[in-house]
Amino acid sequence: MKGHQRVRDDEGSAVRLIALSDGVFAIAMTLLALDIALPVGLNSADFDEALADVMPSVWAYALSFLLIAAFWRGHHQVFRYVEKVDGTVIRLGLLSLGLIALMPFPTTLLAEYGDLAPSVAVYSGAVAVMGIAQLTLTIALWKRPWLAGVALPDRVARNDVADLAATVLVFALAVPLAFVSPTGAKLWWAVLIPVKWVLGERGNRLRAAAGDSAPEGT
Repeated sequence: MKGHQRVRDDEGSAVRLIALSDGVFAIAMTLLALDIALPVGLNSADFDEALADVMPSVWAYALSFLLIAAFWRGHHQVFRYVEKVDGTVIRLGLLSLGLIALMPFPTTLLAEYGDLAPSVAVYSGAVAVMGIAQLTLTIALWKRPWLAGVALPDRVARNDVADLAATVLVFALAVPLAFVSPTGAKLWWAVLIPVKWVLGERGNRLRAAAGDSAPEGT
């Protein structure tokens, strides 16, 4: 297997796991918006106050939606050529989906108590753990080329791993930083923007060189 040692495990079609994954991602994205609402029957003054009060929920929703969407794109990218899954991949996939489904809870904490250190720390930790799960899944698929119809080039796989590792590192470091400054921890998240852009562009070039012009995922 060209340097890869095959691990004996039960194998089956990847179709059902991919279908389940798409459903979980879609439901998690939808649940993020359930807490965004205004009371009915407000007068003009109360409406302005209520609208201002709901804006933290809108901001938290937008942030979590973008993060989950980025993880979904990465999940789609890594499973693009996977035809079979084994027991290890299924377990890692289910763990990753379970963490994705949990994201509405830390999102609500961030929306309601975004100025408190524990809330920012919990949110940062949730994203970091979610990234670790998807990173582990990505590595597991990379090391099992026999599960794919077309093997992912090592350079592309390494870039995908670096992309996910950057997400994990930034949000993991934000956990202790939140107890020093919740606002500083939230500003620290923005470090990912240029990092993801650089790694995304590099991934696009590597995929193009490998004959795959699909956009880079998370």
